[in-house]
Amino acid sequence: MLLLGSRLKLVLAASCLAVLQIAAKPLQIPVVDGVIGGVPSVTPPVHQEAVGDQPVSSAIVPGKLRYVQNSGVCETTPGVFQASGYADLTATQSMWFWFFEARNNPSKAPVSIWLNGGPGSSSMIGLFQENGPCRINTDQRTVSLNPFSWNNNANMLYIDQPIGVGFSHGDLQVGTTAQAAAAVWNMLQIFFADPKFSSFAGNEFAIWTESYGGHYGPGFSAYILQQNAAIRAGTIPGIIINLQTLGVGNGLTDPLSQYAGYMLYAASNPYHPTVSASTITAANTSFYQANTGCKALIQSCYSTGATATCTRAQQFCNSAVLSRLQGNNDIYDVRQGLDDPYPPDITTLMTSSSFTSKIGAESTWQITNNQVYNNFANTGDWMHNSAIDLEMVINAGIRTVIYDGDADFILNFKGVELMVNNLQTKFTGTIAQQAFTNYTVSGRQAGLVKNAGTFSYIRIFGAGHEVPAYNFTGLVDYP
Repeated sequence: MLLLGSRLKLVLAASCLAVLQIAAKPLQIPVVDGVIGGVPSVTPPVHQEAVGDQPVSSAIVPGKLRYVQNSGVCETTPGVFQASGYADLTATQSMWFWFFEARNNPSKAPVSIWLNGGPGSSSMIGLFQENGPCRINTDQRTVSLNPFSWNNNANMLYIDQPIGVGFSHGDLQVGTTAQAAAAVWNMLQIFFADPKFSSFAGNEFAIWTESYGGHYGPGFSAYILQQNAAIRAGTIPGIIINLQTLGVGNGLTDPLSQYAGYMLYAASNPYHPTVSASTITAANTSFYQANTGCKALIQSCYSTGATATCTRAQQFCNSAVLSRLQGNNDIYDVRQGLDDPYPPDITTLMTSSSFTSKIGAESTWQITNNQVYNNFANTGDWMHNSAIDLEMVINAGIRTVIYDGDADFILNFKGVELMVNNLQTKFTGTIAQQAFTNYTVSGRQAGLVKNAGTFSYIRIFGAGHEVPAYNFTGLVDYP
């Protein structure tokens, strides 16, 4: 997963799962008053206490881990270690994690964290619907071993963050990417200081994320690099995190670039137009209108950083552009109708008392915590430009992979490619001059790729928003 060759092809190998129809599932990105990714008209303050169950296991000790070892849940490969539990950031903040050793050579394998987006969505989505050691079955209650799991060759660490997301619980104090980065840094410091996991501290470290991870990935990576530099300079204590790789799938990184892609994708994608030509024309007007259009609002957010301006941009753009252009299509897979039920919903499993007791979970799970989402909506973080952090990370030599599925609407490849084309890095000139080449897996063309130095962009055929959840027909048959 650290190189463009066989390891990175796990992105495609993990995608080899048949699409089956089941009952409707809840959405990752909230729909607020009919607007996808809308801003609540009345919202609570950022600082509040999460509503949920109280801890039931051993006493909280700030700065320490509490976890269950080898629960027998999900990873059933003989001899492969797993641990699930909490990093207690403070006496009132416990961050959930689930760690799986690599099936092959774990002592030398990289440590890769997986983060879902939202903001406010649980990373159990990625674990059970996408790339984890097991996959949710269509009965929504049981799982099957995943032979294509990313923990074949990486030690995988799934984290529910910020506090309040998924099984994490406690005071909700995060409403920006910068605040979330600091909290995850603290969690990783606690994790690598624990005697059970300290041996992994020097291993190569990777961040893999999707969706709002277009903010999280660059922001968290930049923060890690800054903290590492401060530790080396002796200005702060801590454990160096050996960051080597950043991977972002279908991510929201540079809204100014990416929102222009909605009209392009609605009119021309590999499958079908999403709405009528007149609707696309109306969305174009809403985007480009001088002073009051979506583009002007995002530009004002970029230049001023004013919370009111950025939240206004989020509400207007997601109403007049994003939601308007969805049509009768699933936002995560344009090939399907509204509310496509694939991948299977994991809520029944995640809320089963027998399941949660085995893994040491202490709070009631939900796919997305709306309180956390609202906290981010209140700050305008959605419309901030994370491309600045992404450029810094790329220029620092971190192996960076931007990938997307070509069937995703909500963060579609047209917008992502506009973002990539507008990056200003040491590889910009090379990427601009390159034509796409075929991305092949098992001898089959599975996408298109550009690569320059330590930067790659990959468009993956036949995948929706959660890229590793989808099957590319004829590539590999899933048992």
